[in-house]
Amino acid sequence: MADRHPLFKPLVFVGGIVFGFGLGFSHMARPEVVLNFLTFADFGLLFVMFGAAVVSGIAFALMPRVRDTAPLSGNRYERRLKSFDRNVLVGGAIFGVGWGLSGICPGAAYASLGTGNVTILWALAGMFVGAYAQGYARSRVSTDVTPASAD
Repeated sequence: MADRHPLFKPLVFVGGIVFGFGLGFSHMARPEVVLNFLTFADFGLLFVMFGAAVVSGIAFALMPRVRDTAPLSGNRYERRLKSFDRNVLVGGAIFGVGWGLSGICPGAAYASLGTGNVTILWALAGMFVGAYAQGYARSRVSTDVTPASAD
Protein backbone atom coordinates (compact mmCIF):
# COMPACT_ATOMS: atom_id res chain seq x y z
CA MET A 1 0.00 0.00 0.00
CA ALA A 2 1.34 3.38 -0.98
CA ASP A 3 1.88 6.18 1.50
CA ARG A 4 -1.27 8.15 2.00
CA HIS A 5 -1.54 11.78 1.06
CA PRO A 6 -1.36 14.13 4.09
CA LEU A 7 -4.89 15.33 3.35
CA PHE A 8 -6.33 11.79 3.45
CA LYS A 9 -7.69 11.89 7.01
CA PRO A 10 -9.00 15.48 6.86
CA LEU A 11 -10.81 14.75 3.59
CA VAL A 12 -12.28 11.54 4.98
CA PHE A 13 -13.51 13.64 7.91
CA VAL A 14 -15.04 16.18 5.49
CA GLY A 15 -16.66 13.30 3.60
CA GLY A 16 -18.17 12.10 6.87
CA ILE A 17 -19.52 15.59 7.54
CA VAL A 18 -21.12 15.70 4.08
CA PHE A 19 -22.55 12.20 4.58
CA GLY A 20 -23.94 13.05 8.02
CA PHE A 21 -25.38 16.34 6.79
CA GLY A 22 -27.06 14.54 3.91
CA LEU A 23 -28.55 11.94 6.24
CA GLY A 24 -29.81 14.66 8.57
CA PHE A 25 -31.11 16.85 5.74
CA SER A 26 -33.02 13.96 4.18
CA HIS A 27 -34.39 12.95 7.62
CA MET A 28 -32.83 9.48 7.26
CA ALA A 29 -31.20 9.88 10.67
CA ARG A 30 -34.65 9.65 12.26
CA PRO A 31 -35.61 6.06 13.17
CA GLU A 32 -39.31 6.70 12.60
CA VAL A 33 -38.62 7.64 8.96
CA VAL A 34 -36.63 4.45 8.43
CA LEU A 35 -39.32 2.36 10.14
CA ASN A 36 -41.96 3.97 7.92
CA PHE A 37 -39.90 2.88 4.92
CA LEU A 38 -39.56 -0.66 6.25
CA THR A 39 -43.34 -0.87 6.75
CA PHE A 40 -43.96 0.48 3.22
CA ALA A 41 -45.56 3.67 4.55
CA ASP A 42 -42.96 6.10 3.15
CA PHE A 43 -40.63 5.52 0.19
CA GLY A 44 -38.43 8.58 0.73
CA LEU A 45 -35.50 6.41 1.76
CA LEU A 46 -35.68 4.65 -1.59
CA PHE A 47 -35.18 7.96 -3.41
CA VAL A 48 -32.30 8.95 -1.12
CA MET A 49 -30.56 5.61 -1.71
CA PHE A 50 -31.21 5.81 -5.46
CA GLY A 51 -29.73 9.31 -5.64
CA ALA A 52 -26.65 8.19 -3.72
CA ALA A 53 -26.28 5.09 -5.90
CA VAL A 54 -26.42 7.16 -9.10
CA VAL A 55 -23.75 9.60 -7.89
CA SER A 56 -21.53 6.77 -6.60
CA GLY A 57 -22.04 4.71 -9.75
CA ILE A 58 -20.96 7.58 -11.98
CA ALA A 59 -17.89 8.23 -9.82
CA PHE A 60 -16.89 4.54 -9.73
CA ALA A 61 -17.34 4.24 -13.51
CA LEU A 62 -15.43 7.41 -14.41
CA MET A 63 -12.55 7.58 -11.94
CA PRO A 64 -10.65 4.50 -13.18
CA ARG A 65 -10.72 6.04 -16.68
CA VAL A 66 -9.31 9.34 -15.42
CA ARG A 67 -6.63 7.98 -13.04
CA ASP A 68 -4.92 4.67 -12.39
CA THR A 69 -4.74 5.20 -8.65
CA ALA A 70 -6.83 6.94 -6.03
CA PRO A 71 -5.48 10.47 -5.52
CA LEU A 72 -5.27 10.37 -1.72
CA SER A 73 -4.45 6.76 -0.88
CA GLY A 74 -2.44 5.80 -3.96
CA ASN A 75 -4.28 2.47 -4.15
CA ARG A 76 -5.11 1.12 -7.61
CA TYR A 77 -8.72 1.23 -8.67
CA GLU A 78 -9.96 -2.32 -8.87
CA ARG A 79 -13.09 -4.27 -8.19
CA ARG A 80 -13.17 -6.29 -5.03
CA LEU A 81 -15.98 -8.78 -5.27
CA LYS A 82 -17.24 -10.82 -2.36
CA SER A 83 -18.71 -14.11 -3.41
CA PHE A 84 -22.30 -14.79 -2.45
CA ASP A 85 -22.07 -17.46 0.19
CA ARG A 86 -23.80 -18.61 3.36
CA ASN A 87 -22.07 -15.94 5.47
CA VAL A 88 -23.37 -13.16 3.21
CA LEU A 89 -26.90 -14.57 3.29
CA VAL A 90 -27.04 -15.21 7.03
CA GLY A 91 -25.19 -12.00 7.93
CA GLY A 92 -27.49 -9.95 5.69
CA ALA A 93 -30.56 -11.51 7.28
CA ILE A 94 -29.26 -10.82 10.80
CA PHE A 95 -28.36 -7.24 9.80
CA GLY A 96 -31.87 -6.78 8.39
CA VAL A 97 -33.50 -8.01 11.60
CA GLY A 98 -31.33 -5.64 13.64
CA TRP A 99 -32.13 -2.78 11.26
CA GLY A 100 -35.84 -3.50 11.58
CA LEU A 101 -35.77 -3.81 15.36
CA SER A 102 -33.73 -0.65 15.93
CA GLY A 103 -35.17 1.30 13.01
CA ILE A 104 -31.79 2.63 11.99
CA CYS A 105 -28.74 1.47 10.06
CA PRO A 106 -25.22 2.05 11.42
CA GLY A 107 -24.33 5.15 9.39
CA ALA A 108 -27.61 6.82 10.17
CA ALA A 109 -27.27 5.88 13.84
CA TYR A 110 -24.16 8.02 14.18
CA ALA A 111 -25.83 10.86 12.29
CA SER A 112 -28.85 10.49 14.56
CA LEU A 113 -26.66 11.45 17.51
CA GLY A 114 -26.07 14.77 15.77
CA THR A 115 -29.79 15.42 15.64
CA GLY A 116 -30.03 15.00 19.42
CA ASN A 117 -31.26 11.41 19.51
CA VAL A 118 -29.29 10.28 22.56
CA THR A 119 -31.46 7.15 22.92
CA ILE A 120 -29.71 5.78 19.81
CA LEU A 121 -26.69 5.13 22.04
CA TRP A 122 -28.43 1.90 23.07
CA ALA A 123 -28.53 0.74 19.44
CA LEU A 124 -24.89 1.78 18.92
CA ALA A 125 -23.85 -0.12 22.05
CA GLY A 126 -25.75 -3.15 20.75
CA MET A 127 -23.96 -2.87 17.39
CA PHE A 128 -20.57 -2.85 19.10
CA VAL A 129 -21.47 -5.79 21.35
CA GLY A 130 -22.84 -7.75 18.38
CA ALA A 131 -19.79 -7.03 16.22
CA TYR A 132 -17.45 -7.98 19.07
CA ALA A 133 -19.39 -11.20 19.74
CA GLN A 134 -19.24 -12.15 16.06
CA GLY A 135 -15.51 -11.42 15.88
CA TYR A 136 -14.89 -13.39 19.05
CA ALA A 137 -16.96 -16.33 17.82
CA ARG A 138 -15.25 -16.31 14.41
CA SER A 139 -11.78 -16.22 16.02
CA ARG A 140 -12.73 -19.17 18.25
CA VAL A 141 -13.95 -21.18 15.26
CA SER A 142 -10.84 -20.42 13.20
CA THR A 143 -8.49 -21.45 16.00
CA ASP A 144 -10.43 -24.67 16.65
CA VAL A 145 -10.13 -25.72 13.01
CA THR A 146 -6.63 -26.92 12.22
CA PRO A 147 -5.58 -27.72 8.67
CA ALA A 148 -5.03 -31.36 7.82
CA SER A 149 -1.40 -32.37 7.57
CA ALA A 150 -0.09 -33.32 4.15
CA ASP A 151 1.17 -36.90 4.51
